Amino acid sequence: MWAIVEEREAAKTLDKLPRNVGEKYTLWCAIVRHSGPHGLRAIKSFHDEKLRGKLGHLRSSRLSEQWRVLYRVEADVVTVHVERLSPHDYRP
Repeated sequence: MWAIVEEREAAKTLDKLPRNVGEKYTLWCAIVRHSGPHGLRAIKSFHDEKLRGKLGHLRSSRLSEQWRVLYRVEADVVTVHVERLSPHDYRP
């Protein structure tokens, strides 16, 4: 089992998410808890990918056409840190 840690910025955004995006995020969390990031790559609709540039230490999963979840993985402690949920804006 994987643990999910929601950073403060991500936790504040949760209440503001559109309902369908919130439901997809709940599904995303369930998959990560059960299978880890490898489970996300098996589901094509998430378009899970490693980012480049200044955000190269993060991964991104698509929750909708507009919304993304940005996260990082600590494999040694089996933890996924959700950095932020944002409407496709990768500026730091």
